[in-house]
Amino acid sequence: MWTVFRLFRLVYSRGMSEPRWLSPQEMRAWLGYLEATNLLERQLERQLQDEAGISHAQYDILSTLSASPERRMRMTELAAAVIVSKSGLTYQVGKLEKAGLVRRVAHPLDERGVLAVLTDAGIALLERIAPGHVRTVRTFLIDALSPDQLGQLAEITSAMRERLRASPG
Repeated sequence: MWTVFRLFRLVYSRGMSEPRWLSPQEMRAWLGYLEATNLLERQLERQLQDEAGISHAQYDILSTLSASPERRMRMTELAAAVIVSKSGLTYQVGKLEKAGLVRRVAHPLDERGVLAVLTDAGIALLERIAPGHVRTVRTFLIDALSPDQLGQLAEITSAMRERLRASPG
């Protein structure tokens, strides 16, 4: 972890001003963020694989569909909602479709449009695994923070999300 910091410091000390290298405090924040989010993602993946044999990406697709009107969404809208490429979504939905959790149907008003539809089996799976998923989120994120820290995290991630969504590509 500190090897990267030493490299940055070495390059910075040689007078290279571009890019604007991270300060020790910024590096600590960045590396802490990376490690914490990677560790949390691993916990979520493990819980979902152990309980249902699905990935976190697949869980996001199922839960997003469950919250949409009539448990269906146009594939392009679903890709944007779960922040994945269209090809990545097609792959994941294909796996969910083979498992009987999602089906694809033609859009009734647009011959080129395809809808992803959450099946009854998909809803049943979500109802079974959502409590464990929430427990994992609570254990490793929510309950690890004080109410003040949780408020700060909400503000921080909101600012990040705003900037990232406004960025092209």
